[in-house]
Amino acid sequence: MKTTITLIKADIGSIGGHVRTCDVTTDVVCQRIDKAHQSGLIIDYKIWNAGDDTEILMTHTRGVDDEEIHKLAFDALMDGTKNAKERGLYGAGQDILKEAFSGNVRGMGPGVAEMEFKERPADPFVVFAADKTAPGAFNYPIFRVFADPFNTAGLIIDPKLHDGFLFEVYDIKNDKMVTMDTPSEVYDLLALIGATEDYVIKRVHSKDKSRGIAAAISTEKLYAVAGKYIGKDDPAAIVRAQSGFPATGEILEGFALGHLVTGWMRGSHNGPLMPVPLHYSQCTRFDGPPRVTGLAFSMKDGKLTEPIDVFDDPAWDLTRDQCMYVADYLRRHGPFEPHRLPPSSMEYTTLPNVLNKLKARFKPVK
Repeated sequence: MKTTITLIKADIGSIGGHVRTCDVTTDVVCQRIDKAHQSGLIIDYKIWNAGDDTEILMTHTRGVDDEEIHKLAFDALMDGTKNAKERGLYGAGQDILKEAFSGNVRGMGPGVAEMEFKERPADPFVVFAADKTAPGAFNYPIFRVFADPFNTAGLIIDPKLHDGFLFEVYDIKNDKMVTMDTPSEVYDLLALIGATEDYVIKRVHSKDKSRGIAAAISTEKLYAVAGKYIGKDDPAAIVRAQSGFPATGEILEGFALGHLVTGWMRGSHNGPLMPVPLHYSQCTRFDGPPRVTGLAFSMKDGKLTEPIDVFDDPAWDLTRDQCMYVADYLRRHGPFEPHRLPPSSMEYTTLPNVLNKLKARFKPVK
């Protein structure tokens, strides 16, 4: 028997602007998911928030892209959206771009990360959920976890990791994908994923087919569906750990830099990705800085243990301090690049509406 882990997330409304989801609205989402749990459609579930995003994690045996599982999550998010609108929450239903369900939620607004695999006797994994940033934000840490021996010692000293991994990379602007082999193609891989607005890591696979998939990341771009800026995409990821995969500590180490990502205020700025515990996931300073949360689970026959909030640890205080130093430095740039994104990255924001009124005033240079 294979187990499927499905993570579906969306911004369906939040308190005080784009700050934090509402507990009452989250409870409404939980009610529908719990009914499905009681009926046996899903084995187990966990629902929480990362900033203003509602995260729905479910385990089941129906495989990826299953219509009933996706409709369950979609209907639960619609229930939450209705409650958010009734209560006047900001951005209610923001990520629900199409209200008529059509087989699965891909292309409808919510982000999706899924994987199916044969369980090991002990199967730990970590779920990461980011806020105020884009799918490319996970390129750097996922690369470091699965391809950088300076981050992951197991790539050198563990025979099960020594052969490397396979990376599925999506060209998100042209709807194409390529699979890259590491370590043999590591430089070619970096040539792609260093351009985080164009190429994103979608999945990582073990070269040992008996182990299967190692990581899955949501890569949905809201502007690509809506044709205009709606909100930042706020990616989520599932990463399997231990026994043929990087150790949990090696996985978390990929986030130790607090690397620069796009997003932050109005989706229009660069800022450091700050790893935080759940109780610090609300984004407040200039709607940021961008942040990432992490929950570690163990699983047996699809049943989840209670989660461990992996960034709720003073070991991450220095990274957070560095992130705030960088955030403060960047904020001093105000509207200037590199704090504000370049024009090529602002095409789907509200900036073009401002610039259009100036076009007629430009005259040829004599």
